[in-house]
Amino acid sequence: MKSILHLLCFFFPLFTFSQSLYFPPINGDQWDTLDPETLNWCPERIDSLSQFLDDKNTKAFIILKDGKIVLETYFDDFTQDSVWYWASAAKSLTAFLTGIAQDMDMLDINDPTSNYLGEGWTSLEPDQESQITIRNQLTMTTGLDDGTGEADCTDPDCLLYLADVATRWAYHNAPYSLLDPVLEEATGLSLNQFVNSQMNARTGLTGLYVPIGYNRVFFSKPRSMARFGLLMLNNGEWDGDQLITDQTYLTDMVNTSQDLNQSYGYLWWLNGKGSYMLPTLQNIFETDLVPSAPADMYAALGKNDQKIYVVPSQNMVVIRMGDSAGQALFALSSFDNNLWEYINALECNISDVDDLHQNGEWSVFPNPASDFIQFESKSGLDILDLSIFDGNGRLVKKERNENKVDIGELPKGIYAVRIRTEWGSSTTRTFTKL
Repeated sequence: MKSILHLLCFFFPLFTFSQSLYFPPINGDQWDTLDPETLNWCPERIDSLSQFLDDKNTKAFIILKDGKIVLETYFDDFTQDSVWYWASAAKSLTAFLTGIAQDMDMLDINDPTSNYLGEGWTSLEPDQESQITIRNQLTMTTGLDDGTGEADCTDPDCLLYLADVATRWAYHNAPYSLLDPVLEEATGLSLNQFVNSQMNARTGLTGLYVPIGYNRVFFSKPRSMARFGLLMLNNGEWDGDQLITDQTYLTDMVNTSQDLNQSYGYLWWLNGKGSYMLPTLQNIFETDLVPSAPADMYAALGKNDQKIYVVPSQNMVVIRMGDSAGQALFALSSFDNNLWEYINALECNISDVDDLHQNGEWSVFPNPASDFIQFESKSGLDILDLSIFDGNGRLVKKERNENKVDIGELPKGIYAVRIRTEWGSSTTRTFTKL
């Protein structure tokens, strides 16, 4: 079945059942709901999901099906009207805004960035700087050095040459952040004015970019995040209003954008590609981004587990706001995989749901670690054996009947651990070696 989904994702990357999608009114709080029972979702499994989310420091959680709200849960004193930051999940919003600007003939993503920021926006030689385009900013392939210790710094002194454009993928905040002034120069509007005119007025999405350090961080209510997910699910169209008419851009945005990191589009993370790279590392992990999630899922991922998941094959959008779930690695974390295990188990006819939950609730600590790591199952399961793989997918260590493992001899980096339990089931976790 998964191979079929891979083919569907390749040939029809933005296919949705748009004719059946519901869109809430642009103004007001009205949003139609769908009873979970119509989807055969079991109340006790919804309760388990809610408890998991609460345990993982979640503030807001929403699932849309066919555009309607199936689940909407808030925790502690957070409410529908509370405001929270998107962190790097707003990178995906920036990609969409860039597509709108190109659609309006205000810019071309193949234009040199210098056309909008002027010469000397980096410390590169003029001929090197002129090679960097808006597309390189969207795809994280500028070639600028992300290892200077000032990854957010947008001053020219911080933007140094490391590689030719399009030859190296690196999750580098500074070149991404400079898309903001590119958009402002191209549109003649402030970033917030452009959002208000194109997103708020046309979809009801409300929010505000707030300057924090070198970055501008987007804040909104949870339902605005859900509106953006719904807009993406419907291929950039909101209830008959096509915000981006360029279908090529829409397709390219949520498909592999370069040959270096298969799981990255235009500032969107992509599942089902068979390999991925992570921020700060040049390692390639030979597995899907979120193995338990649908293969066609693509996502906006932000620090401390801010999430927008879009799943065309299921006509579904999932959003999560909150504090860190505990094992965040910049955009991606083990929370993504755990969460989708719970979502997959919501249907009443799924068997062995308790086993799935128990096997998924493995904690790895300390993480990051320098000398040892320890594994603990919430249900008290014992480990039969575990295998540790490096960033190139090579087996570097194997242990039997051990919940505590010495990693002192391993080089620094991010590792994947496959845990096989006494029940014969297996799960995968990641950890960082300092």
